[in-house]
Amino acid sequence: MEKNEGTAQAAKPSRLFDCIDWQLKNFPLEDMLAAKEDDAWIRYSTRDVQDKVNRISAALLGLGITKGDGTAEGRDKIAIISPNCPEWMLVDMAIQQIGAISVPIYPTINNSEMEFVLQDAAVKLAFVGNEVLYRKILGMQDALPALEAVYTFKAVEDAPHWKELLAEPSPYTLQQVELLRDAVGEHELATILYTSGTTGTPKGVMLSHNNILSNMFDSALIIQEIGVYRKKAISFLPLNHAFERMATYCYFYCGVSIYYAEGMETIAANLREVKPTMFTTVPRLLEKVYEGIVAKGSELTGSKKRIFFWALELAERFEINKPMPLAYRMQLALADRLVFSKWRQALGDEVKAIITGAAACQVRLLRIFTAAGIVIQEGYGLTEASPIISGNRYPEHNRMFGTVGPLLKSVEVKIAGDGEILCKGPNVMMGYYRRPDLTAEVIDRDGWLHTGDIGTMIDGKFLKITDRKKELFKTSGGKYVAPQPIENKMVESNWIEQIMVVGEMQKFVGALIVPAFNKLREWYDTQGKSYPGNKAVLEDQEVWKLIKQAVNQYNVEFNPVEQVKKFALIPAEWSIENGELTPTLKLKRRVILERYKDLVSSLYV
Repeated sequence: MEKNEGTAQAAKPSRLFDCIDWQLKNFPLEDMLAAKEDDAWIRYSTRDVQDKVNRISAALLGLGITKGDGTAEGRDKIAIISPNCPEWMLVDMAIQQIGAISVPIYPTINNSEMEFVLQDAAVKLAFVGNEVLYRKILGMQDALPALEAVYTFKAVEDAPHWKELLAEPSPYTLQQVELLRDAVGEHELATILYTSGTTGTPKGVMLSHNNILSNMFDSALIIQEIGVYRKKAISFLPLNHAFERMATYCYFYCGVSIYYAEGMETIAANLREVKPTMFTTVPRLLEKVYEGIVAKGSELTGSKKRIFFWALELAERFEINKPMPLAYRMQLALADRLVFSKWRQALGDEVKAIITGAAACQVRLLRIFTAAGIVIQEGYGLTEASPIISGNRYPEHNRMFGTVGPLLKSVEVKIAGDGEILCKGPNVMMGYYRRPDLTAEVIDRDGWLHTGDIGTMIDGKFLKITDRKKELFKTSGGKYVAPQPIENKMVESNWIEQIMVVGEMQKFVGALIVPAFNKLREWYDTQGKSYPGNKAVLEDQEVWKLIKQAVNQYNVEFNPVEQVKKFALIPAEWSIENGELTPTLKLKRRVILERYKDLVSSLYV
């Protein structure tokens, strides 16, 4: 671990909030956290963060927040419902160090799920990001008897503002904060993360300080290989997600400054401003970045356009851990100078690696970005594992396309007889809040967490995910079909935006497809026709022909029983807001099947 010369290292963190002291004593930063306010970057130094966290802790004590009897149900719960910002992390650590429990909630989940979580956790206090969220919570107050107050991060008229909690505390109150902080044990509950999941009611995953820290120490070994000390990361994945939350503590521990993107629509501009060395993402957002690059390439003309698509075709043939012919390497160097260097400039010109998880990433994208000098490190995990189980590393010999990499140092994995991935280690959750029955379903007597994912080990080293156990379905002919690999391949088509494979107890595999309407709009232009609108497009036989050709093209890569025989087109993208996707952009299959049951039935008439 790099540190300042002549500085004695603090003891390694044993509670999450100890990461502040660790950073302060080893490599204090002027920009531990940063965010834009009124078009200017506001930076919080490590000292600022420590001071504000202590002040908020003291104020929470004044509001009557307590550790209660120390049990999971006895501790006071505080919700954080906000887009990413420094205040999010300040409040999170302030809650933890007085022994209370933070309950992060996705700001984008639907009202019924939000109300369920606030009720189930008996949340006493809430911090929200803006007026929309504030009004939403106020509208639920009659159903939330435990809720005493709601504070906002952005100023909202007549609402308590978080800065009211930054008043200078008395020496006595600060002493109380210190006593409570010292009394927090490393194996105590730190947070409850409710997983919306792809089916059923949200479950509260209880994670201890040690759960998350064990994962953080292992993950630190991975990002240190990238060379991130005193460099920057940009954060835009929701902090409510265990992946981004753990990554944040990892950045604290490794001396990485965190800059919060203003929003999804400003990421491109923020990347150019911040010039990060790395960031985390999910595959769908990576696909959007790639689509944006290709769209710009398509706007080129003449030799520039030809060179762009020549470089793209070259990148699609890229391999790692395998010697490539000299002629190929010479061409790649030329492509890098002419094309790929501009891609890196668009990402800030400093990005060395992007870590992706939460869903399978297209292997084609892994090849293309890696060929372009941007290493994509695909990993795997779940909230119940705090969250990472395995991850591809930065050095090439510890990466393999199409796998989720070697296991983390402290994590054990075994493959059950039915192919399910079982995990054991200090990262495995304490259990589901108030649901010992559900806990017993996923953690067996020997402490193995049953992940619900199907996988295998390649070369005894690289973990490969093949599907979700619960998503496997059987056709009427008795054959099992894994939908994810089929879906992941089909979306490589320019004409397919989203797809869900269906066919439970049917005689063949079908699919619901959301066309790539933006691409179709461009196609209409090339045909000299005006775009008639999404619904009308679905009636165009030429469009059906394009999508049918794409389906047939990828069908050949699967066994006959897995091939999509019929499909129906959907006129609008599935979204988080409409309840069809989880906050990490996974398909909510049960919801989609129910919503489009008549359309699915029509495939089998």
